[in-house]
Amino acid sequence: MTRIIFIAILLLTSCNSIYVKQNTLPPHSLIYVERGGEHIQHEIKHVLEQRGHTVTVGHKKSTAGSTYVTPLNTNSVISDNDLERVRYIVTINESGNVFRPIWCALNGFWWWRFNVSISDNVTGQEILAWRGRGCANSTISMLNKTLNKLETTNEQRNQIHHRYN
Repeated sequence: MTRIIFIAILLLTSCNSIYVKQNTLPPHSLIYVERGGEHIQHEIKHVLEQRGHTVTVGHKKSTAGSTYVTPLNTNSVISDNDLERVRYIVTINESGNVFRPIWCALNGFWWWRFNVSISDNVTGQEILAWRGRGCANSTISMLNKTLNKLETTNEQRNQIHHRYN
């Protein structure tokens, strides 16, 4: 009986692997996310905007490269001009969205499998790498907790600025 309960608990947990480079995403950042998407891609854009970031949406210029464009600018948003440069790029791969009314009842009804990456376009570093799966509401809750670790506060930003000046 104990084995059955243990196995049931393991099956009910979702598996997530998250790498977070803490305190690297300043408030009110300009963030690029590829247009479209289904469940988690749409939610990530919404959550980032709710948290005060400016989300710009576009598409890849070609499937072979990593040049991104916005609808208003046919040139790359990864520009030589620092004022036009998008600092953070979010890449999302949704590998499975399944409607699970029993498994995810009261937790969003959708089961998501995904990979999310946020990279700093200026430094070339990946500041978030997240491979996960789980019910919709739990995943959004985990996204908010992860963004809390990732984002810097204005006080932290000022301390860093004063330290290097």
